[in-house]
Amino acid sequence: MPKLSMRGIVKRFGGVVALDGVDFDVRPGEVMALVGDNGAGKSTLIKTLAGAHMPDEGVIEIDGAPVRFTSPQDAWTRGVATIFQELALAGKMTIADNIFLGREITRRIAGVEFLDRRAMRDRAHALLNELDVVVPDIHTWVEHLSGGQRQGVAIARALNIDAEVIIMDEPTAALAVAEVRKVLNFVRTLREQGKSVILISHNVGDVLEVSDRITVLRRGRRTGLLETARTTPEEVVAHITGAVVSEERVEPAPSP
Repeated sequence: MPKLSMRGIVKRFGGVVALDGVDFDVRPGEVMALVGDNGAGKSTLIKTLAGAHMPDEGVIEIDGAPVRFTSPQDAWTRGVATIFQELALAGKMTIADNIFLGREITRRIAGVEFLDRRAMRDRAHALLNELDVVVPDIHTWVEHLSGGQRQGVAIARALNIDAEVIIMDEPTAALAVAEVRKVLNFVRTLREQGKSVILISHNVGDVLEVSDRITVLRRGRRTGLLETARTTPEEVVAHITGAVVSEERVEPAPSP
């Protein structure tokens, strides 16, 4: 059973059909890549999944149960965390404060509630260690971190809410080569932890390196569903550009 499933998703903006009956799913412990040219519908699909858009038609299920997200907060409470390209981190706050933003740990002293900074610091250390994120100091402001380190902090925040589905929007964009390696290792670590990862990327090389399957969108429709181990960069690009007209080519399901 898929961890997350979207069936027949339609999203319209006035007379424009941004998503036209899209099917999309991700299995437990799988890295599903989502690729397509600009305007293919990737952002709309992810924002629909993240609760920022409401689908006009279609069904979203988690573990086989229908869900309806009316806001990004709804999605987060159901364990679907989206790490957008902009990251939405507070630059002039510490690493620990960013990880716990909106979910601070508190304790009461003489009936007065205080932030439990030691507990948050210790938990932040543990989360960063899980991801093998090296930072100069847990009290460092996020604005002083590298791009790869910021991605690590954003992922740690998702793990802090026990997210089971983590959506990463162009996580390697504008990063140096060494930083790209860090982020791809984060993706592998999440898969090893049994998390379902949706990776949106324009970099076909990154996609082929870490994904298990690839969903291709073109003009609001799914035009390809490929097993990464059985495809090539040329085939992926052909699906993206429309040179391939077949809807999908996937590994047949194993016999029971």
